[in-house]
Amino acid sequence: MGKPTHVLARHLAADPLAPVWLIASGEPLLVMEAADAVRLRARELGYSERTVLEVDGRFDWADFGAALGERSLFASRRIIELRLPTGRPGREGAEAIAAFARDPVPDLLLLVLAGQWSRSHEVAWVKAVDKAGVLLPLWPPRSHELPGWIRDRMAARGLAADHAATGLIAERVEGNLLAAAQEIDKLLLLKGPGRLDVDELARLIADSARFDTFGMTEAALSGDAPRALRMLRGLRAEGEAIQRIVAWLSGQIATAVELATVKASGGNLGQAMQRAGLWQSRQGAFRSALARADARHFERLLADLAHVDQVSKGRPPGDAWLELERLLLALAQPPLRRKLGVGA
Repeated sequence: MGKPTHVLARHLAADPLAPVWLIASGEPLLVMEAADAVRLRARELGYSERTVLEVDGRFDWADFGAALGERSLFASRRIIELRLPTGRPGREGAEAIAAFARDPVPDLLLLVLAGQWSRSHEVAWVKAVDKAGVLLPLWPPRSHELPGWIRDRMAARGLAADHAATGLIAERVEGNLLAAAQEIDKLLLLKGPGRLDVDELARLIADSARFDTFGMTEAALSGDAPRALRMLRGLRAEGEAIQRIVAWLSGQIATAVELATVKASGGNLGQAMQRAGLWQSRQGAFRSALARADARHFERLLADLAHVDQVSKGRPPGDAWLELERLLLALAQPPLRRKLGVGA
C-alpha cells in the first residue's frame, strides 16, 4: 500500500465514493483532516445531508439502525458519521457495522472515525469494512520522522525551512502534531510565504509557556488542576475553537483508557506507551493520571467529552466552556467528577 495521503486521494477520485470508510488514528489532527477531505468530496458529489452519532458508553445501537432507515425529502445522498473515541464499537456495534459493509444502503456513505488505533483493533468488523470500502489507518510520524512531516506541511503552505529550523519546531512541540500544525499556521500569518532560517524561526515561534491545548492536557493529566484551568481560559480568550480542544482531549483520554486497561491486566505499560506513540517526556503525565484513576473513569470522561461537544453545538443548550472546565477538574482530580456533576 502507498502512503496514506496517496491512498486517500485515489479513493476520493471515485464516483460514487466507497459506501463505507474507516479513518483511524490516535492522532486527532490526522483523523480530523482526512475526514474533512472525505466530507468535502462527498458534498461535491451530492451528499448534502450528514448525521453524526457519538458512540459512548450510553450509546444505543438502535439509533444507528434508525439512522440507516431514515429517508430525506431533500437529499438523495447522505452521510452517517460514527465517532468511536476508543476505536472499539463493542459486540453489537461491530455486528451492525459489518452488516452494513456486507449490504450497504444505496446512496448512503458510512464514515467511521476511530480516535484510537493499534494493530489489535483490526478484527472481523474492520476486515468487513476493508473488503467493502476504505480502511485508512493513519500512523503518526515517529520522532525521527517528525521534522520531515513538518517540512512537508510547511511546503504545502508556501513555507520553506532547513533541517535545523524544522528540528527546532519538532523540539518545541514534542511530538504533538496539532501543536506543530498550529505553529506552522501561526508562522504563515506572522511571516507570510517564503524561506525561514533557524534564527528568524526562533524569534517567531511562540514561547513554550504560552497557553496551548497540549500544555493544558499535560497539566490535567499530571493532576495540576489550577494550571490546566488557567490554560483553558487562556485558550478561550485567544479565540481557540472548543471543538478542536475536544478533539485533542478525546484522543488523549482514549489513550488513557487503553493504557489503564493494559495496567489492570498486568501488561507491560512501558511497551504500551511506546505503541501509543508517547514520547518519553510525556509518559510521566500519563503515569500520574493512571495512578489516580482506572479505565472506567477515563471511559466516563470520553462520554462526558461527547456531551461537551454536543453542548458546544447548541444541543442540548448550556455552557460548553464551563462543562469543559468541570471535565478538566475531573481529569486532574477524579473524585471531583461526581461532586461537579460532570456530564449531567
